[in-house]
Amino acid sequence: MTLSSSLKNVAKGSFAETQVDQGVFVLTYQNETAKNQTVERFIDSSFIQFHFCLKGDSDFIFNNGSYVLNIAEETSLLLYNPQRDLPIHLEVKPDCWLVSVLISIKKFHGLFSQEADYITFLSSDNKDKKYYKDGKISPSMAIALNQIVNFNLNSSIKTLYFKGKAYELLSLYFNRGEDADIEQCPFLVDETNVAKIKKAKDIIIARMVEPPTLQELSEEISLPLKKLKEGFKQIYGDSVFSFLLDYKMEVARKLLETGNDNVNEVGLKVGYSTSSHFIAAFKKKYGITPKKYVQSI
Repeated sequence: MTLSSSLKNVAKGSFAETQVDQGVFVLTYQNETAKNQTVERFIDSSFIQFHFCLKGDSDFIFNNGSYVLNIAEETSLLLYNPQRDLPIHLEVKPDCWLVSVLISIKKFHGLFSQEADYITFLSSDNKDKKYYKDGKISPSMAIALNQIVNFNLNSSIKTLYFKGKAYELLSLYFNRGEDADIEQCPFLVDETNVAKIKKAKDIIIARMVEPPTLQELSEEISLPLKKLKEGFKQIYGDSVFSFLLDYKMEVARKLLETGNDNVNEVGLKVGYSTSSHFIAAFKKKYGITPKKYVQSI
């Protein structure tokens, strides 16, 4: 099954979309604006939908507005109805991050064929019934979801990376107990610490020109240095300053594309006092100098 036959872009907003396997898609959407945004996708009845809301909230609208399902921050929503298509019609609220995994029922049965009795709606009694289920996003799921949203590795491995994360999310979703998660990552069980790590990320992005040292950052968010390092790596998949470097390079690339600033000015805007250091960092990241990158656009 191909995306063109089952998913069509029909709305004002559109998902960032990656096909990771036959019949498996990962969709992400971030509304960073102050207004509601409408996103629609046609999805036929052969797909099971897993939706995860990392922050903010959104409304799923069905039957032209006659029925609404809210998906709140840090919650998930499973949708499946073999009797009718369930197209996505989302009203995405401001400052909302969504990750969705769509998997064909054929592919899904293949993954769990030996576990049909374990997955409730795959049992012989329920396999033809519609299914709607909401739940909380566990700390372990939050890690995988953040790693998808904040993907900053080489683009050539994105599909492979997302494939691993999609299957990781499914396995965690159907994991009956959270004890294993607590043993694997006791740090993240404390939601206060997770909030502090997210605050640390916001701080370094806001002050990327003159970022605080790790010690200063740790003191500002009131989290021991060791926990800051470990937690940041677990949530965002990278060290604090490696994450910041990738963020700065992406900002620089977008600034260069606008053509409003020259190379020196772009370097200054992302925190490089000398153009030579900026050029070296940009070339290391993208394999091309800023000047040649501009010429290639």
